[in-house]
Amino acid sequence: MAEAALFDTFARAPLRFERGEGVWLVTESGERYLDFGAGVAVTSCGHSNPHLVDALKSQAEKVWHLSNLYEIPEQERLARRLTEATFADKAFFTNSGAEALECAIKTARRYHYSKGNPEKFHIITFEGAFHGRTIATIAAGGQEKYMEGFGPKAQGFDQVPFGDLDALNAAINENTGALLIEPIQGEGGVRSVPKEFMRELRRICDEKGLLLILDEVQTGVGRTGKFFAHEWSGITPDIMAIAKGIGGGFPFGACLATAEAASGMKPGIHGTTYGGNPLAMACGNAVLDIVLADGFLDNVRDVALVFRQGLASLKDRFPEVIEDVRGEGLLLGIKAKVPAGDLVTGMRDEHMLAVPAGDNVVRLLPPLVVTAEEAREGLARIERAAEKISAERMKKSA
Repeated sequence: MAEAALFDTFARAPLRFERGEGVWLVTESGERYLDFGAGVAVTSCGHSNPHLVDALKSQAEKVWHLSNLYEIPEQERLARRLTEATFADKAFFTNSGAEALECAIKTARRYHYSKGNPEKFHIITFEGAFHGRTIATIAAGGQEKYMEGFGPKAQGFDQVPFGDLDALNAAINENTGALLIEPIQGEGGVRSVPKEFMRELRRICDEKGLLLILDEVQTGVGRTGKFFAHEWSGITPDIMAIAKGIGGGFPFGACLATAEAASGMKPGIHGTTYGGNPLAMACGNAVLDIVLADGFLDNVRDVALVFRQGLASLKDRFPEVIEDVRGEGLLLGIKAKVPAGDLVTGMRDEHMLAVPAGDNVVRLLPPLVVTAEEAREGLARIERAAEKISAERMKKSA
């Protein structure tokens, strides 16, 4: 059993996929599955996207790795494109979302240190958050199930209830340097932060000299129908962590910041061996070719509307299975009345993949290239799963 040689940290489904095509995955035996998990919001441009494949192959034939001891033209190009399309002036490339958050945390702390305020290293986060699996990011997330057994919680993270402005204001003190929030809590159950709350966070940071850090690892790169989810509220952060969709399946992330917020990050203060490598940069630039193309995000919003309306109809038809529909764009969640795992399994029985989340929610995260027809196919499979679950519950109660 090859599985026995691996750490026992994952409860994997008994599926082995051999290849992918757009929104479809194909098993070793040739069975096709509609992939509305996208590797947890990663394969933004679909499986085996020809443009990404060509970009990766082309770069692989030149040079794979250099380290940041030398200039990397594609890294400079991607940084320029990201800063031109966002609030940011500076970019630091990482290998994952958690590393992007680590960089964001260090950038915020270093900013206040460089201004002569080393005591302002505390960051306020919100209950239900998920910011990664490193020692610092599990402390930032604050969820006991992720921290248990890993020693004392890393210092400098204070948590308040989700959406509670009074608690937030009460928690801010002379040691507070920043606020950190996801515009939509993905792992926490697809809970959207109200736009007015986001605007209040910006106002509080401006008023009190704090930095606003956004975790857009899951919500960014077109996932909600805007390039980044914070655009819906009309605010901008000082620092932002991104990953997942920016690589289209190739692992990398980035920390974006204003020049002022990044002013404390001097040579030698932070570093990475693999971050910003030529292969990752080729993929990132190819993803932006697609996501920033005219009409792409309009199509994401159009398909999301079809999908959202269909899910609302299923909620009305199966209230004993579906309690609520949440989210924005193509980051949607079904809050289930039944155990969410049962609904994920039922969908998988219909050859459709989804991702469980907190608060008994099933996440639906299709590739952003999904068509309206494929969204309707997904709805049909969710419907069949709900019908079977409903029938089974009626049978048990009879």
